[in-house]
Amino acid sequence: MGQEELMSRAEDVADQFLRMTKQYLPHLARLCLISTFLEDGIRMWFQWNEQKDYIEATWGCGYFLATCFVLLNLTGQLGGCVLILSRNFVQYACFGLFGVIALQTVAYSILWDIKFLMRNLALGGGLLLLLAESRSEGKSMFAGVPSMGESSPKQYMQLGGRVLLVLMFMTLLHFDPSFFSILQNMVGTALIILVAIGFKTKLAALTLVIWLLAINVYFNAFWTVPAYKPMHDFLKYDFFQTTSVIGGLLLVVALGPGGVSMDEKKKEW
Repeated sequence: MGQEELMSRAEDVADQFLRMTKQYLPHLARLCLISTFLEDGIRMWFQWNEQKDYIEATWGCGYFLATCFVLLNLTGQLGGCVLILSRNFVQYACFGLFGVIALQTVAYSILWDIKFLMRNLALGGGLLLLLAESRSEGKSMFAGVPSMGESSPKQYMQLGGRVLLVLMFMTLLHFDPSFFSILQNMVGTALIILVAIGFKTKLAALTLVIWLLAINVYFNAFWTVPAYKPMHDFLKYDFFQTTSVIGGLLLVVALGPGGVSMDEKKKEW
């Protein structure tokens, strides 16, 4: 079997999967994408005093401002998740979650931790894809914005979302000399580049979803670690952040790459 025939069969399998899951895939993608915000909002509720004391001690901002910070995080994340899942005011919910990401980046000094910063930017990429998915042709907060050529703001949001998702993958690279790690890095890098440039996008994104899902369940199995151990929270954080990026990739599978992509340009050739 030649390479082109193998690729053609793989694309046929991916198309068949999309036809079977067309009605459910966007809902699953949204749930996965907001999972890290949902988990963090619930954690704010159960760790209210710990979070407030940390902010107050770190920034010396006093009881009132520390309480406002935790309350804003809790209501912003849980409220945004409810709006997104109910499909009400999705665009405003996304911008609210953008604000939460920016606020946490500063408050928890993530700006100086390159790994966590890249993961937060990748979450922003997922929200951009969600904005693109929610944007209708006739009614949008971008109505009246002039487009460049045949491209629309929606297509540029899809491009930005795809590119930012690359940053999450970069934090998963393992730089050790083992054959498995080298193979994993090479295959994963090739797939994420295909997603970023929009070439064989749906097939590459679906393959990445399967690959990341397996890695997430195997390496971030927080449920196997007792809750009182610090490793439990670290693994839980990684698990839900990776799940959110999986949600972004599922949106790419459901929506396609958009107009600013090699897949779209191939149609003109």
